Amino acid sequence: MVAIKAIHDWTGTSGDVVSWHPSPASRAKVAKAPVSPVPVSYQQAQHIRGYLSHLQGGTDMARLNIPAWDMPGHCDVRAMTHVVNAYLRRHDTYHSWFEMADDEVVRHTVANPRDIAFVPTKHAEMTAPQWREHVLSTANPLQWDCFSFGVIQRADHFTFYISIDHVHTDAMFMGIVLIEIHMMYAALANGAAPIPLPPAGSYDDYCVRQHDFLSALSLDSPEVREWVRFAECNDGTMPHFPFPLGDPPWSTTGDLITVRLMDRDQSERFEAACTAAGARFIGGVFACAAMAQHALTGSVDYHVITPTTTRRSQAEFQTTGWFTGVVPISVAVDPDAFGATARAAQESFDGRMPLAHVPFDRVVELATEGMGLRTPEPGVPMVSFLDAGLPPLSASIIAEWERMNGMVFSDARSAYQIGLWVNRGERETSVTVAFPNNPVARESIDRYLAAMTAVYLAVADGGTPERGYVELSDGMRRNAVRDRGALAPVAEG
Repeated sequence: MVAIKAIHDWTGTSGDVVSWHPSPASRAKVAKAPVSPVPVSYQQAQHIRGYLSHLQGGTDMARLNIPAWDMPGHCDVRAMTHVVNAYLRRHDTYHSWFEMADDEVVRHTVANPRDIAFVPTKHAEMTAPQWREHVLSTANPLQWDCFSFGVIQRADHFTFYISIDHVHTDAMFMGIVLIEIHMMYAALANGAAPIPLPPAGSYDDYCVRQHDFLSALSLDSPEVREWVRFAECNDGTMPHFPFPLGDPPWSTTGDLITVRLMDRDQSERFEAACTAAGARFIGGVFACAAMAQHALTGSVDYHVITPTTTRRSQAEFQTTGWFTGVVPISVAVDPDAFGATARAAQESFDGRMPLAHVPFDRVVELATEGMGLRTPEPGVPMVSFLDAGLPPLSASIIAEWERMNGMVFSDARSAYQIGLWVNRGERETSVTVAFPNNPVARESIDRYLAAMTAVYLAVADGGTPERGYVELSDGMRRNAVRDRGALAPVAEG
């Protein structure tokens, strides 16, 4: 299982820390990089504007991707330096930095990738609180070096970590770094030749293609019309999480909770129920979220967004960059029929996949004043599903990740979304939820997860989702779910 944990849960024995950052000469060369004709992607622009909005509001934005895993022995710093620089020079997203000019995000790009040179810096021994603080000091997205690398050396092994601002990555980069950093380092450290890599794609090319495609859209474009219909169901914008989250700005930090939804056998029975209904597992995921919301609110209309990659070519699947778009999902809930609800969710997901290539921000730009479309307020719900047994992951990759004590850490800062990541692994299906770190939001998430877990278990057991929890009070409902083990932590390793 690719587990996600809050960074304050990253513990371990003390170790000597070495981190990689730009050399002074490299930093000076990149600082002089000219303005690039390559447009900033909508994902990058939205992220940078979001960061500035958080800064203005006095909150600290959740923005870092932090994978970490263990490797045996003592780190060969010279070999790792070569691997890190080869990775950074290979992927063109790292060759750019951004600034705000006349309220527009402007890209600067260095012409020669070999001007990028990261060098190791040895630090004193650090405890867990100290290395967490060190990792969280990664620069913000308006600075070029908003990515860093490091190792925590122990007696017989070291932990390698990466801290990269989201402006340069999406979740797909995990598979890339496991090959280009982990496997490449292992080969070099063992005296073998470098691993041959397929040609890397170009994130710059994607940004140009995206700009050309979005510039050609109009209000008559099918994808735009469908986004407008979705927004009209949500008061002219994105959906809002229907449960209390506390007073704005909620909190300056976020938190994560991971709970088990089903064990392996239950997951297989749940998938069989989805298949019998004419849906896939992902359709069942949206159906369970929708039916849980109905159980707590009575609403038969469910709206949410889900992320998906917009990569098109094999080369782009070898490319680090932010290619992710979102698909709007609308589900008419039949409270007495999981099958009908799952089928409706699957049809919505499949039918609206093309909308992932059209950011909602672009739709708002195209809208006329009388249409009433507006940018979303904080509290947009997002549901994501990952099956570790399907490409680009595989059981062997996940097994290797677990063998290395692999973990993905969230920086647990404030976010504008309520994120739910449903992960199906070999042993179980779990869900991780990111939410504002305050008691009101925590109570809402607890109630929602209890209702959601009850739906999953009812479907897996062949029953009616409502039975067994609708008639309970909130407190009794939570206790009933806890007693069945649904809120047990995800197993590690």
